[in-house]
Amino acid sequence: MTNTISKGRLWTARIMSGIAILFMLFDSISKLFLPAPVVEGTVFLGFTAQHIVPIGILGLIPTILYIIPRTSVLGAVLLTGYYGGAIAVQIRIDAPLFSNILFPVYIAVLVWGGLWLRDERVRNMLR
Repeated sequence: MTNTISKGRLWTARIMSGIAILFMLFDSISKLFLPAPVVEGTVFLGFTAQHIVPIGILGLIPTILYIIPRTSVLGAVLLTGYYGGAIAVQIRIDAPLFSNILFPVYIAVLVWGGLWLRDERVRNMLR
C-alpha cells in the first residue's frame, strides 16, 4: 500500500490542519495566561474563573495529540468532543447560529478534512 499523495493534496491538508491547529493553540494558550478578555468572555459563557485554565489544558492536550502524526486520529476524536461542548455552551446562551454555534463545526471540518486528505488510514476508515 503506497502512502504517496500529490503535492496539492498535501499542501491543502497542511493548510486546513494548520488553521485549526493555530486557532486551538491560540485559544488554549490564551486560557493559560488569563488575559482580561478571555476571563470576561468565559465568565459570560457561564463558567467561573477557576475553570478557565482547566478548559485551556483540555483544549491543548488534544491539539498536541493532533499535531503528532502517530496520534493525530486520537487528537481529532478528542477535539471533536471538545467542539461538541463548545457548541452546547453556545446553544445554552442562545448565540447566533452561523457566527457562534457553527464555528466549532467549521474548525472540526478543517481538522477532519486535513486529516482525511493526508492520512490514508482515515480515508480507508470512511470507505
